[in-house]
Amino acid sequence: MRLEEGMAILGLELPALAVQKLHAYADLIEKWNRVYNLTAIQGKENIVSYHLLDSLAVLPHLEAKRCADVGSGAGLPGVVLAIARPDWDVVLVESNKKKAAFLRQTAIELGLSNVEVMAERVENLKENDFDLVISRAFSEMGEFARLAAPLCAKGGCLAAMKGRFPEKEIAKLPSPVKVEKIIPLSVPGVEGERHLVIMKLE
Repeated sequence: MRLEEGMAILGLELPALAVQKLHAYADLIEKWNRVYNLTAIQGKENIVSYHLLDSLAVLPHLEAKRCADVGSGAGLPGVVLAIARPDWDVVLVESNKKKAAFLRQTAIELGLSNVEVMAERVENLKENDFDLVISRAFSEMGEFARLAAPLCAKGGCLAAMKGRFPEKEIAKLPSPVKVEKIIPLSVPGVEGERHLVIMKLE
């Protein structure tokens, strides 16, 4: 799936510079993946579908001024969100030092002045001023909520990108965290179910 084609299917329009940066980001993942083992997904077309378009699919459903992407890995969805929303401050939280090095290099090469990288475990962070904390394949939802809830500002929300409808995981959420909505997503070029679970702190 071509990036521009997938964005059209998602109904997304981004400035030409943002699209250029997304292409450059996919190239960086492909290049660094050979040495750093960032992702099991191989090839530019698959990286576009399974990483970039998958991350872009959540964009219409989220708002933030300050966002944390916990367990960011190769920068997904955080780098994509930062490129698409240059007015957001995005903090990429990744404890793996090699992956954090990739994220720092990516921010430099793509000129992402709105990105900060924290090579820390989530539970060690002292910040509590994020109005959005998001994760993609970071952990099971109860664990994500337990670790990420302390990072949220008052009125902030947690967002978990999941595959199948996570019924069993929702049942195990800690008590102050409540599901606000579950949005089914259709990602161009990606087979299987995708869901975005948005949670609020009571």
